[in-house]
Amino acid sequence: MDFKGKTVLVTGGGAGIGQDLVMRFAELGARLVVLERDAERVEALGRALATTEARHLLLHTDVTSAEQLDQAFTSIGEQCASLDVLVNNVGDSLQIFKPLEDCSDDDFDRLYAVNLGQVLQVTRRAIPLLRRHGFEQASIVNIASIEGFRGIPYLSAYAAFKAALGGFTKSLALELAAARIRVNQIAPETTDTAQVPVSNFIHPEYRERVGDWIPLGRFGEVRDMSNAVLFLASDQASWITGTTLHVDGGALAAGGWYRTPQGGWTLAPVIERSGFIY
Repeated sequence: MDFKGKTVLVTGGGAGIGQDLVMRFAELGARLVVLERDAERVEALGRALATTEARHLLLHTDVTSAEQLDQAFTSIGEQCASLDVLVNNVGDSLQIFKPLEDCSDDDFDRLYAVNLGQVLQVTRRAIPLLRRHGFEQASIVNIASIEGFRGIPYLSAYAAFKAALGGFTKSLALELAAARIRVNQIAPETTDTAQVPVSNFIHPEYRERVGDWIPLGRFGEVRDMSNAVLFLASDQASWITGTTLHVDGGALAAGGWYRTPQGGWTLAPVIERSGFIY
């Protein structure tokens, strides 16, 4: 894959999947524009990118703030003639795991802001720059979640906003097709990152049963997700738009079936409610 000469905007590029994406896009020749709310991460990213050839633009920005987004896109418009790729990477359950009836208005507002609202706000501001792309096509890649495609208790609001990303992705793909801007998304299963390790929400004794839970036998890794995003953003996916790439080790296909210790299959959960840390 080659992104030489392309300008790529990544939200939340200072850690986890976003950070890996930033470094790999840079390695492939892209100029990066990064929106990151953590000032220390912005500085660290600047040091990490210092050895690359392109002149990158790293902005200390909270994407859930319309005011900060306006300021950021003023800077982007002044320093970038166009955008070729947008990766809407930011999203978070915010560790709000509880029955819907116990959720507050503030819970709803925070979950909406970080999982759907900011995607709409960032994308709306980015589209005029994407329309001026300098190559055959431009690309938008949204990062959704497997929870938008299956039921999960105690995460109803989060799942609703992640499911909404699918409708947004398909509809926007139709809106922008004539402008040669492709729109797709990936839907990850549990991904083990340094910032949010699996140990934060699954007790150690249950981690050993990952092979029962996920057919391919392990949790997702940052590189699994960035591989998928890079593919969808690249020319190799030039005839793909409006679709979801499930990066989940076969978990969605399993449809709730789990392996038994004897090697068979069962619908009984392999991780009890007490196995989760929430």
